[in-house]
Parts: sequence; structure tokens; C-alpha cells
Amino acid sequence: MKLKNILLLVVCLCSFAAQAGKVSVTAKLDSVNLLMGNLTTLNLEVVQDKGKPGGFVMFRNADPARGYVGVCGDSIELRTSYKADTVELGSNRIQINYQVPLQAFDSGTFRLPEFVYVSQSDSARSNALTLNVVPVKVTADDPIAGFAKVAEPENKSVFDAVPNWLYDFWWVILIVLLAIGVFIWAMRRYRKEGTVLKKKPEPTPYEVAMRDLRQLKSKNLWEQGLEKEYFTRLTEILRIYLDRRFGINAMEMTSREIMDHLYNSDVKDKREYVRQILSVADFVKFAKVRPLPADNIEAYENAVKFVEETKPVPAVPAEGAAAPEGAAPKGKKGGGA
Repeated sequence: MKLKNILLLVVCLCSFAAQAGKVSVTAKLDSVNLLMGNLTTLNLEVVQDKGKPGGFVMFRNADPARGYVGVCGDSIELRTSYKADTVELGSNRIQINYQVPLQAFDSGTFRLPEFVYVSQSDSARSNALTLNVVPVKVTADDPIAGFAKVAEPENKSVFDAVPNWLYDFWWVILIVLLAIGVFIWAMRRYRKEGTVLKKKPEPTPYEVAMRDLRQLKSKNLWEQGLEKEYFTRLTEILRIYLDRRFGINAMEMTSREIMDHLYNSDVKDKREYVRQILSVADFVKFAKVRPLPADNIEAYENAVKFVEETKPVPAVPAEGAAAPEGAAPKGKKGGGA
């Protein structure tokens, strides 16, 4: 019996010695049901040996500037401004009671993580807790009371004042601004120039006449026995050129009237070209005479000569004077205007 009591005492002493250096953590909530936005207290009870400092890992790694630690995806915040009270348990053991303010901003049921405590010689994990966060049911007519004021955002910037819809629809705003800019530019251009798009410069009488003469030659009308059509078109080209180049209303004049106007013009020395063309054309159209091939060729060549020799030539500036913009250099023949 005496030996049995001795063995029991040894076992108790060993058990006590094993428990002496062990750290334990117990977690409790003041309330497992919490209204969203309200505060409750997370109680953490730590039992350990005296003289062995320690602490919770989550608070050691917390950013002091933030003032809280986020858990459950930052849906729940644990304030770093907690209280800690120490109670003597005797036999070189103490109990540290942490009171941590807890606040939730999302509704739902959350399982809090196990809180790790690390001391000088040991570490321990707390038990897991479940917190039910109840959403706030409000209507537009409910008064706002009992809630904390709106806090300033972290790392505040001037862009915080920009509405969210500007970030979401910036491309729409850009298109609208571009459209307004184009509209203003178009209105100013229209008032100044009478058109929005720049007009293509009209061809000169010389360019029109030469283009039509080349087209007439390519059709080979007189070679096909169509002398009347050939001279009708040739005289039409010539009359249009006289109208646009010299202001002679040749389309409404007879051949004699055209020759009289040319006699009183600055190009009277070129009127023989026109006389040959009109003479042969009148014979063909009214006397139904078939001209010789040489006459057809000569009429065409005279039309080309008349247009080439009567086209406007840029004025040559006086000696020492600057040449007008767009004028041909002195000593070179100018192109058609």
C-alpha cells in the first residue's frame, strides 16, 4: 500500500510538471449573433508560465496605421486597440485575458479562424468560433441613427471624389467630347468657307478642252464614216472653250458671229484655226459634203493648236521683283491655268 501511494504521487508530480510549461488558448464571444456594423468582444484567455512573454501572431503582423486586422476575407475586423489583463494562478502560472473589439460589415455566418499564440517556449491554437452576422433591414423612410460616421478612406486621393460612372463609361464621354469637337470645327469651317469638306478645284477651260479632244480622237468617228458626228462634237468642244475662256456665248452664235467676236478679241491672230474648223463643219452638217481625211485631220490639229496657243500664261514678273506664288520661273513656258 505504501509503494502504491508513492507511485501515485510520482505520477501526479510528472503530470503537474508536464502541465506547468504548456500554453493553452480559449476563445469566446460575448455574442454569437451580431447586427451588421455593430461591435462585440472577442475574449481570448491565455494560460502560460510566468516570465515567458508571448503574443498573438495576427497582432504582431498587423499594420499599426490601419488599426485593425481583417479576417474572413476582411468581412470581419479585429481592432488592435485591445485590452489585456493578467491574473495570477499560483504555482508560477498566469492567465492573460484579451478583450478584442470585433466588428462585421458583411452579413452571413462566418467561421472565425483558430488564433495562434506564441510564447517563449511554446505555442498554442485557440478553438474555432462561429459568428452569425444579421443584415440591417432598412427602408428609405427609416431614420439614420446609432451608426458610426462615415470614415475617411485609406490613402486618400483627389480621385476619390470622381463618381464611379466616370470610371465605367469614360469611353462614352470621350466619344461625346470628340463628336462635340468635330461639330464645332465643322460649323466654323462652314461659316468661313461655305463648305465643310474642301472642294476639289474645277478643271480649267484648257484642261476640259484638251481632255474632250483626246476622247474625241480615241472614238475614231470619221474613220468609221461618221463625219457629221465628228464635226458636231469638235465644234461643240470649241464653242464651250470659247465660252469659258473668253466669255463668248458661242453655243448660241452662228459661225459668222463667232468669227466677228474673235476679230475684236485679243486672239484675232488665231482666228484662222477656228475659221477652217467652222467652214468644214458647216459644209458637212448643212451641205452634207464628205470631207477628205486630210480635212478631218487638219480640223482636229487646228482645234488643238487654238487651245494650246490661247491658254493663259502666267505673267512674268519685272526684273528684280519677286515672282508671284504659283508662277512659272522666268524663261520657262507656263502651264495652263
